[in-house]
Amino acid sequence: MELPSTKPYLIRAIHEWCSDNGFTPYIAVIADERARVPREFVRDGQIVLNVGYEATGHLNIANDAITFQARFGGVARDISVPIGNVVAIYAKENGAGMAFEPDGKGAVGVGEEPKHGGDQGSEPEPPPAPPSGRPKLQRIK
Repeated sequence: MELPSTKPYLIRAIHEWCSDNGFTPYIAVIADERARVPREFVRDGQIVLNVGYEATGHLNIANDAITFQARFGGVARDISVPIGNVVAIYAKENGAGMAFEPDGKGAVGVGEEPKHGGDQGSEPEPPPAPPSGRPKLQRIK
């Protein structure tokens, strides 16, 4: 029997940590054909999405996908991202979070920076670059 992945549990934990401490949780996502994201905001095959409760509606971080509704340029969109496409979750304010190896295809080279998607009609602000390279565990106090 194959054990389930720890990745969705870690994503939920970092999301909760960000929310509890007043930080804005962002996810970096590989925007392949499996991800339902606004393509006009995809850069270098990736998109960074604000998954804070203030920027999303009906947020669900399940074991297989992250789904929510958000506004991009004032237009409401349904977003669906397979957990395997999430390559990082981190706090916008300080970059603390976790990076993951992408599952399957669509890997992004080191040094390529994802671009921000949008959050509730506000002007996009360039986020700090998520951790790159090999995933590493960072102690959060």
